[in-house]
Amino acid sequence: MKKYAILSLSLVFIIMGCSGSKSVSMNKDNTSKTPFVWEGANVYFLLTDRFYNGDKSNDINFNRTKTPGKLRGFEGGDIIGITKKIDEGYFDKLGINAIWLTPIVEQIHDGVDEGTGLSYGFHGYWARDWTALDPNFGTKEDLANLVKKAHEHGIRIVLDGVINHTGPVTPEDPVWPSDWVRTGIVCDYKSFENTTMCTLVENLPDVKTESTQNVELPPFLIEKWKKEGRYEKEIASLDAFFKRTGYPRSPKYYIIKWLTDYITEFGIDGYRADTVKHTEEGVWSDFKKECEYAFANWKQHHPLQVLDQNPFYTIAEVYGYGITGGQDYDFGDRKVNYFQNGFNSMINFEFKWNAGQSDYETLFSKYSNHLQNELKGYSVLNYVSSHDDGQPFDAYRVKGFEAGTKLLLSPGMAQVYYGDESNRSLVIEGTQGDATLRSNMNWDDIQNNPETQRMLWHWQKLGQFRRNHPAVGAGIHSKIESEHYVFSRTYSHESFTDKVIIGLDLPEGKKELPVSSIFENGTKVKDCFSDQETEVMDGKVIIDSKYGIVLLEKI
Repeated sequence: MKKYAILSLSLVFIIMGCSGSKSVSMNKDNTSKTPFVWEGANVYFLLTDRFYNGDKSNDINFNRTKTPGKLRGFEGGDIIGITKKIDEGYFDKLGINAIWLTPIVEQIHDGVDEGTGLSYGFHGYWARDWTALDPNFGTKEDLANLVKKAHEHGIRIVLDGVINHTGPVTPEDPVWPSDWVRTGIVCDYKSFENTTMCTLVENLPDVKTESTQNVELPPFLIEKWKKEGRYEKEIASLDAFFKRTGYPRSPKYYIIKWLTDYITEFGIDGYRADTVKHTEEGVWSDFKKECEYAFANWKQHHPLQVLDQNPFYTIAEVYGYGITGGQDYDFGDRKVNYFQNGFNSMINFEFKWNAGQSDYETLFSKYSNHLQNELKGYSVLNYVSSHDDGQPFDAYRVKGFEAGTKLLLSPGMAQVYYGDESNRSLVIEGTQGDATLRSNMNWDDIQNNPETQRMLWHWQKLGQFRRNHPAVGAGIHSKIESEHYVFSRTYSHESFTDKVIIGLDLPEGKKELPVSSIFENGTKVKDCFSDQETEVMDGKVIIDSKYGIVLLEKI
């Protein structure tokens, strides 16, 4: 594999809009000059509890005062904290146009020890009541304000939905009725059935998503809603849902209803679906159908708040899926196409390996070929680190520049896991299991560490170009020159066209790039990395800067 020194990295983009993002005016006819394209989105993935504590008054709820294992309790991050960082422009500077946050529904009240120390549901994947937000994360008013502020900045909000399981059983959190969940049968993952009709781990009740049986609400949930004074409202809403849809009152449809209510009420833009391969694929077709209904309903009732005419977007977490598999995921005894069962995109668990083993051209051409052929019309979400992958691309954070360059310039969607851009440590002494991947965001480093600031600046420059130019993530890749690696990306949809030229591994100082395949002589361009302006002459662009990176766009 060809080695690329950090300081010799060089990129060249050419198209419009290298300046910072602008606030977006919202109405049903809004179509910005550069449209938002999901297939090339720059998605920031954060653990709500670990990102930023915006309201210290909500840090302790439900008597969650036991001493947890290291980084296994609630640390204070909340929805208000995310909103404050939106207001500060943190995401704008990073070029983010979608934020995916971990589940925010009410979690089990107690904690459990799975062999790694006492854990609370800080991560959001242990639901107790899908209809309520966990007060540690915030209120529904907080969520409404988050969506509003994000949309004002042109940022989409992606919530995280769990249908596969409830939270663990504790003395404070009763097991759901036996017609709702199964317990005691742990998955061995050797077949489709032994991946779906079983619990992921001990004491994580598996929702019977295959059931078509009418079931009653759990008694503890009825009692809870009555105490909170909203029983009649919730029942009336359920009655209306089942009357409209004609679905049986089976477990999956209750949960689908509860999750899509967040679309109807708040106008969120997408869902990342958790543990997708652990349910029958038909669950997600029904889920997508109800998401689309809810999104259309929200748009109809909020015409002045609609960002654009993009449909509701769904991303599947099918653990182990890789782009090489095309549209299929192989269970061994059968293959399932999740793209044709409710999903626009799938998380690509293969990217970190491809990025580590491939040079730029091998990586970029491979991804472009897959996305422009068998995955045309869909996308994948690439990542270099994540919350539950113990083998990240750069575990010790020594390749942050390379990680940012490969992730943000690869075809497909980019997942920036909180702290990728700031070298937040993934190796935390004293933690067990995936807790080491889930430390608090390193705001102090961002404020005070020059090396962290330099890294952040690199990710900001690339991120802004990805956001401003759909061609980077959604365009067709074509190599122009090998000696000094230069290539183009082109994207067209309806009347919008975006053309980009990118160069890597160019020398510092004066650098000359061939651009005639994309831009005519006389075209004025700007290098957004050094803020130089120049003009195409003799089919070439010359930039003289101290940086090994150049970002050019048409002026």
